[in-house]
Amino acid sequence: MQTVWKGSISFGLVNIPVRMFTATQERDIRFRQLHKDCHTPIKYAKMCPHCNREIDASEIVRGYEYEKGRFVIIDDSDLEEITPDTRRAIEILEFVDLKDIDPIYFDKSYFLSPHETGDKAYALLRSAMEQTGKIAVAKVTMRNRQSLAVVRLYEHCIMLETIYYPDEVRPVSQVPALPEANIALAENELKMATELINNMTVPFDPGKYTDEYRSELQALIEKKLEGQEIATSPAAPRANVIDLMQALKESLAATAGSSTGPVKLEAEPTPKPEPARKKPARKRSVAPDSAKETVPARQEAGGSGHGTTTKALRRKKTTG
Repeated sequence: MQTVWKGSISFGLVNIPVRMFTATQERDIRFRQLHKDCHTPIKYAKMCPHCNREIDASEIVRGYEYEKGRFVIIDDSDLEEITPDTRRAIEILEFVDLKDIDPIYFDKSYFLSPHETGDKAYALLRSAMEQTGKIAVAKVTMRNRQSLAVVRLYEHCIMLETIYYPDEVRPVSQVPALPEANIALAENELKMATELINNMTVPFDPGKYTDEYRSELQALIEKKLEGQEIATSPAAPRANVIDLMQALKESLAATAGSSTGPVKLEAEPTPKPEPARKKPARKRSVAPDSAKETVPARQEAGGSGHGTTTKALRRKKTTG
């Protein structure tokens, strides 16, 4: 792992030298954009539309647009003056219970390991947090930005997790079309929904979840490299639209005595259309002097006689 930050945990009067490492990584498969004709990677140039030329990084400065087309220029010395003194310290402010922090606040995770002579103090803080079951709320400055964070345990490692400030979390009141909190619900539907949740509750095991799309994309790339034909997957059958109560009943039946994971409602088989019944032929009144023949009675009852009927129709056309 590559060290992304060096400093110390400030714990009362105790300083624990630590190094910081990124705890998570994105495993998405990324594509390069190429020129369609020659497959050369596209180069993104930084152009000044006013000067109409490509500019170097040394010619770029920071600007805050306070109104359309007007900027305040901020340089490195300006930022240095306001950078907090905690740039090399994780300053623990207080301890709280993990359950008191909603997951919406969590942002980025980092592992912390002891650095230089910090082994004993690191182990002491780890053991104390393990016994109390508490996590620490802290402030830390990284890349000239002060962040709110929590210090907590992950297995036998102390980790830091940056969290959003309260004004960075949008209020729920801005979400459109939410049902009222006290909306009236049918008691039997609520009971069945609760039972369904209980049926589907299992201990969390992250090892059983995989990114199926990424796996299929990797397999597709490998097949392309080998020059194989790519077969398209058949579309998944769409479940028929059923009412809420029926969905709850079927889900409970599917999960009864089993808590292996999410339930997928299979599409109901489309009923086969019944064979169309032949309508009895209408009896038509025939003039006595007509040369037309009537359809035999067995044809009216749905029996054979198709050939006789056809002949009669032909004669009708001829004599008509």
